[in-house]
Amino acid sequence: MERANGYRLGMRACQVGHRVAFATAAEWVDRLAAAHQPGNLAAELTRLGRYPLIMVDEVGYIPFGSEAANLFFQLISNRYERASVIVTSNKPFGRWGEVFGDEIAWPPP
Repeated sequence: MERANGYRLGMRACQVGHRVAFATAAEWVDRLAAAHQPGNLAAELTRLGRYPLIMVDEVGYIPFGSEAANLFFQLISNRYERASVIVTSNKPFGRWGEVFGDEIAWPPP
């Protein structure tokens, strides 16, 4: 999603009273990696699940290594059909394989 549109949606969610957590993709991965090291990843994902909306900014500015891509996948898959995620990126969806280090498997069918 275009960055400005993502911000507008996030701000509107806040204005109507929704809790929103915002960070860059790198910050989300760092947060999850810090929780993963001592074995607290599941607890951190549960905590984040309490936010109706999280915003992930700057996907694509820095390519993810395999561990970072795995953590990011866990964040997104944990929220699947339970809570909302807004992702902003400077890359078109078709080039996200460059970000996640797997151009063969991306985009999904």
